[in-house]
Amino acid sequence: MVVNILFFATIRERTGVKEAHIELPENSRVVDFKEKLVQQFPGLAEGMSSTLVAVNREFAFDDQVIPEDAEVAVFPPVSGG
Repeated sequence: MVVNILFFATIRERTGVKEAHIELPENSRVVDFKEKLVQQFPGLAEGMSSTLVAVNREFAFDDQVIPEDAEVAVFPPVSGG
């Protein structure tokens, strides 16, 4: 299956693109997506464990299955005070 990826903030800067497409096996989870993303964009390896992912505009945890034709957004970790 193919998913559309949107990159935001420093993640966009590190990939050099604002969106991309990635091929994933059926029933892939967010953690599988992150591994595949690092293969395609090695500059994202550092900090990927704390990167935030949203699937179809809802934040997703690593064990969530990504549906076919999903829109996946990738955000850097958020901090505040």
